[in-house]
Amino acid sequence: MFDSRHIRVFDEVVRTGSFAAAARALGYTQPAISQQMKALERSVGTPLFVRVGRGLRLTDAGEVLAKHAADILGTISAAQQQMTAITRLKSGRVRVCAFPSACATLIPSAVASIKSKHPGIRIELFDAEPPDSVEALRRGDCDITLAFTYDAPTEQPEADDLYKVSLLDDPLIVLLPKGHPLARRRTVELAQLADERWIAGCVRCRSHFIESCAAAGFAPHIDFTTDDNLAVQSLVAEGTGIAMMPNMVQSFIRHPKVVSRPVIPADSRTVAAYTLSGHQKIPVTRLMMDAIQSAANAMSSR
Repeated sequence: MFDSRHIRVFDEVVRTGSFAAAARALGYTQPAISQQMKALERSVGTPLFVRVGRGLRLTDAGEVLAKHAADILGTISAAQQQMTAITRLKSGRVRVCAFPSACATLIPSAVASIKSKHPGIRIELFDAEPPDSVEALRRGDCDITLAFTYDAPTEQPEADDLYKVSLLDDPLIVLLPKGHPLARRRTVELAQLADERWIAGCVRCRSHFIESCAAAGFAPHIDFTTDDNLAVQSLVAEGTGIAMMPNMVQSFIRHPKVVSRPVIPADSRTVAAYTLSGHQKIPVTRLMMDAIQSAANAMSSR
C-alpha cells in the first residue's frame, strides 16, 4: 500500500530530476528524500530509479508510477477538500425520518435554520411512525429519527445502540365536535367518554389509548382507525366520533368545527430524537440534532 507522503516526494523527484532538487523544493534534507524513496521502493517491491552518471533514470516500474502519481495526488487532494467541506459544514447530507406531526412542526423549523446558515447541506426527509422509524435507523436507512414513547407497560426499553436527545413532552387532548355536550367544559374526564364512538390513530397510539381507557374503567368503541391527522379532525367535525390526539397536532391543523380539551387524568407522550451511538459526533448529524432540539425548545416555550 502506498504512503501518500512518499508519492508526493516521488512526484517531486520526477519533476525536478534529482533528490537534491526535490529536497530544496520540499524543504527536506537530501538524506530524508533518499530514505523516503527507499521506503517507497520497499513498498512496491522493485527499484523505481537507477543512477545514470550524476542523474536519475526511471525504471519501467518508475515510469508506470510516474504516469499515475499526478492522478493519485489529485484524488487525495480532492478527497481532502471534500472532507474539509463536510467537516466545516459547507456540504454533506443528513437523512431524517420522523412521524407525521413532527414532520409538520419541528422539522420545517430545523431545516430552515440549517439552510439559512449552511445552504450546502442536503437534507432528506421521510415519515414513519415508531417503532418502524427506529428500525429504519438501525438498518441505516436514515441518520436521525424522531420517535415518541408513552409511559406504559407496552413500551419497549431503549437500547444501548442508540444515542437519544429528549425533545419535549406532548400532552394528549380529546377532540370533540363543537356541538358536543362536553365541549363547553375546560377539561374532560376520560371516564365520561365511555359511551362515545372513537377514531383511533397509529398502532402505538391506539395501544396506549386502549390501555388508558381500561385504566378509566371501560373498553372504547373504535369505529375508525387512521394515521391521517386531517382525516381524524374531519371525522370528528362531522360527528362520526371523537378522538384522543397529541397536542402537537393542534399546532398545524385546526378544524373550525372541532374543539380540543385537556383530558383528565393528564397524559402525554415523550418525543425524542435518536441516532446510532457515536454518530452524534458526525458534524452534519450533530448540526441537525441541535437544530431539532432548538425547534423543540421554541415549541415548548410557546
